[in-house]
Amino acid sequence: MSLHGLIRGENMELGRDSDTGGQVKYVVELARALGTMPGVYRVDLLTRQVSAPDVDWSYAEPTEMLNPADSDNSNQELGESSGAFIIRIPFGPKDKYIPKESLWPHIPEFVDGALSHILQMSKVLGEQIGRGQPVWPSAIHGHYADAGDSAALLSGALNVPMLFTGHSLGRDKLEQLLKQGRQSREEINTMYRIMRRIEAEELALDASEIIITSTRQEIEEQWRLYDGFDPILERKLRARIRRGVSCYGRFMPRMVVIPPGMEFHHIVPHEGDIDGEVEKDEDGSPSPDTHIWTEIMRFFSNARKPMILALARPDPKKNITTLVKAFGECQPLRELANLTLVMGNRDDIDEMSTTNASVLLSILKLIDKYDLYGQVAYPKHHKQSDVPDIYRLAAKTKGVFINPAFIEPFGLTLIEAAAYGLPIVATKNGGPVDIIRVLDNGLLVDPHDQQSIADALLRLVSDKHLWTRCRQNGLKNIHLFSWTEHCKTYLSRIASCRPRQPQWQRSDEGVDDSELDSSGDSLRDIQDISLNLKLSLDGVRNEGGGTLDDAEEKAIDGKSKLETAVLTMSKGAVGGMQKDIPMEKADNNTGSSKASLKRRKYLYVIALDCDATSDFLEITKTVVQAAAESTGFILSTSLTISDINSLLLSGGLNPLDFDAFICNSGSELYYPSSSSEGVSGLPFVLDLDYHAHIEYRWGGEGLRKTLTRWAASINDKRGGEQIVVEDISGSTAHCYAFKVKDPSMVPSVKEIRKLMRIHALRCHAIYCQNGTKLNVIPVLASRSQALRYLYIRWGIDLSKLVVFVGECGDTDYEGLLGGVHKTVIVKGTGTSSLKLHTNRNYPLEHVMPSDNPNVVQSEDHDGISIRASLEKLRVLKG
Repeated sequence: MSLHGLIRGENMELGRDSDTGGQVKYVVELARALGTMPGVYRVDLLTRQVSAPDVDWSYAEPTEMLNPADSDNSNQELGESSGAFIIRIPFGPKDKYIPKESLWPHIPEFVDGALSHILQMSKVLGEQIGRGQPVWPSAIHGHYADAGDSAALLSGALNVPMLFTGHSLGRDKLEQLLKQGRQSREEINTMYRIMRRIEAEELALDASEIIITSTRQEIEEQWRLYDGFDPILERKLRARIRRGVSCYGRFMPRMVVIPPGMEFHHIVPHEGDIDGEVEKDEDGSPSPDTHIWTEIMRFFSNARKPMILALARPDPKKNITTLVKAFGECQPLRELANLTLVMGNRDDIDEMSTTNASVLLSILKLIDKYDLYGQVAYPKHHKQSDVPDIYRLAAKTKGVFINPAFIEPFGLTLIEAAAYGLPIVATKNGGPVDIIRVLDNGLLVDPHDQQSIADALLRLVSDKHLWTRCRQNGLKNIHLFSWTEHCKTYLSRIASCRPRQPQWQRSDEGVDDSELDSSGDSLRDIQDISLNLKLSLDGVRNEGGGTLDDAEEKAIDGKSKLETAVLTMSKGAVGGMQKDIPMEKADNNTGSSKASLKRRKYLYVIALDCDATSDFLEITKTVVQAAAESTGFILSTSLTISDINSLLLSGGLNPLDFDAFICNSGSELYYPSSSSEGVSGLPFVLDLDYHAHIEYRWGGEGLRKTLTRWAASINDKRGGEQIVVEDISGSTAHCYAFKVKDPSMVPSVKEIRKLMRIHALRCHAIYCQNGTKLNVIPVLASRSQALRYLYIRWGIDLSKLVVFVGECGDTDYEGLLGGVHKTVIVKGTGTSSLKLHTNRNYPLEHVMPSDNPNVVQSEDHDGISIRASLEKLRVLKG
C-alpha cells in the first residue's frame, strides 16, 4: 500500500510534486518484480483513486495491470487473476487531488474500501484456485506513515501479518527541521501534521511483524528515536528468546535491511562513452542526440566539459543551494566541469508550491550572483523516460552524479547513476554510506560542508584514473541491487512469519495455536541478510514453528526452495486448505443474530460515551424508538457484558432485541442468546474467534504486572492515596481495567501509551467513563476494529452502519468518526469528557474529516433531533 502521490505503471510523473517521488517508483517496481517471483500468485498495489481535472485520466482507472518489465524472464501465467496490479481505492475529497498531509482524516475510508476489495478478491480467488474457500493475503505491506497506519488497521481487521517501510521518518524530519531553525515546533506540526505522522509510525511499530529498512543507519539512528523501538532492548529480548526465557509479554518487530532494487533489463552501458566514440543504435547507424540532450546542452557555452549531475526536486532538504554555492565559489571546478540541475517539472514558478518556488528562486539568484551562465543547466521539463538519457549524457561527458541531501533515507538515484557508469558523490548521512560501501564507486561528503562538496567533485573530474576505477566498480557490483535479489530476501523474510488469517478459517494440519502464539514468534533469531543479499532459507519455519526438515531441503533446489518457503508461509491461504470450523457456542446459540446482521437494512451502533449511565440508557431508548423497520442494533461501550445486561434490564429493554454487544472498549464481542447456556447464566454468547483474532502481541500476565506496578507508583507519589486501583470485576482475559479516583491526578493517555511502548508492551490504553476508568486492551482491538471484524466475519455492509457518538468521548473516540459508515454526533452528551482529549498528540481535526456528507450533528438527544439527523443521512424518509 502506498496511498499518496500519483501512481501508475508507465510514464510515471516523478518530481511533479513532493508526493510523487522515489517512493512511487519503488513501490511500482517492487510490485512488478514480486509478481514474477516463483510462489507468488498475485500482488496488489493499493493506492488512492484520483479523479481530478488537473491530473491525467489514468489515475482514475480502478485497476491497472503491471506488465512484467522483462517479458522474456517473466513468471509463467498461473491463472486469469495472477500477476501484479495497481488497485485504486476512492477515498478523500471527490474530484480533487490533495497532498499527503491532508489525507490523514480519510485513512479509515481507505481502510474500509481496501477491505471491500480484499474480501471481493478472496472470494474470486477462492473460486479460481481455492476450491471454493476464500484465499486471504499472505502479508500486508505499508509504505510511508499514512499507509503504515492503514496497514495496521487492515492487518488487525484481517489477522494477516504486516510489514512496514517508512521511506522517511517523521521524528527524524522533525529534528532536521528544528535544527534549521526556520520554523517552530507548532508551525512544523501545522504545516506537516508531523505529530499525527509520528503516531502513525508508532502504531506501525506496534502492529508490524517486520520493519523493512534500506540501511543499517535507518535502524540505529532513526528508528531508535521512537518510543516503540530500542535497539538495546531488542537485542536483550532476542537473547532471552534464544535461551528460552520469558519476555514477560514484551514484543519487538524484526528490523531487516533490504536495499531497494532496480530494473536493469533496459540498461546497456556503452564503452564508446568512455572512449569518446559516437554512440550507435542496434543496427549500427549513428544515434542522434535525444531531445533532452539538446535541451540540456543549449545552456552550456562548452558542452564537452564533464557534467556534474544532480537529480532532485527543489526541496530544502535536498540541499541543492549548497551545491550551487560550492560550484560557484570553486574556480578550478568551474573551469573543468558544467553543472546540470534536473529539478522536476515546472511551467511557471508562481504556480509552484511556496517551498519549492522559494528554493528555485534562491538557486536562480545564486547562478546570477556567481555569473554561472553558460555553466549551469536547469531545464524546465523532462519526462520519466528521459531520465536514462540524462544519465547517459553525464556518463558520455565523463561526469559525476551528486546527491548532497542533508539526509537521504536510501538514495535510489545513486544506484541508477551507477548502473549507467557514473561515479557518485553523496551525503554521508543515511543510505549512501551503505551504497558506496557495496559499490565502491564514489566519495562521501558532509552536506553542511560546502568545501568538502567542492573538493570531492573536483577530485573525481580531475583524476581520470579514479573516475575510471569508480565507474568500473559501480558496473561490476551493481547486480547486488537488482529487484530479483531484493525479492528473494523479501520473500524469505515473509516466509519466516507465522501464517495468520481469519481464525474461523483454519488449516487442516491441526496447527497448535498455543505454540504459534509464543512470545518468540515475533523475534526469531534470524541472521540479518543485510547488504549481502544472498537468499538463505536456514531460518524459514514451517507452520508448526520448526525448520524445514533435512529430507525436504535435499529434495529441492535453490529456486524451488524459495517457492516452497512462500507456499509454506501461505499454507491454508491458497489451494483450498481451509476448513470452516464453527465458532464455539456462538454459532449454535445466537438465534437469529448472525443471519439478522447481514439481513438488516441498517444497523445502528450506539457508541455514546456518556458521563452517566442514565444518559446512555435514555439515548439508547430514543435511538431504538426512532428506528425504522428492519433496523438492527449494536451496543458499543467500555462496560462489561454483565453491566450492560443490568443496565438494559433496569431500563426495561430486552437484550435479545440487540444483534451484538461490543464490550470492554472493543476487547470482547457478544451475541444475544435465548439459550440457558449463555455466559454465566446471562443471555449472551462470547465470540471466541474474535478473541483469537485480537490475541496478537497481547502481553497477558506480564502486561498486567507492569500495569499494577505503574498504578502503585502513581499511588506512592500521592502519599499512598488510592488514586488508581485495579478493577478486578471489570477486567477480563483481554481487558485489564483500573478505577481512577481523580482523573486530574493521573498521566494523560499519550503518556501511558509512551510508557507501554518504551517497555515494548503492545497494547491500547483507553480512558473511559469520563476518565474514571482505564481499560488496557490488545493492540489489534478497538470498538471501530470490532465493527470491521463483523464486516469480515458476517458480511455486514459497512455503508449501512449508522454510528451514534457524542461530541467527544472515550480516548478511542476518533476511531469511530471516519470510514464509509454514517455517523450521527449527538450534542449535549459527554461534554465534560473534553478534558480527556486536551493532551492528545495532535488536534482532532487532523483525524476527523470535515465536510463529510456521512457525518451529521444532532442538535439534541431527543427523538425529534435524532430522526432529523437520520433524515439528513437519508436513512429515514422525511
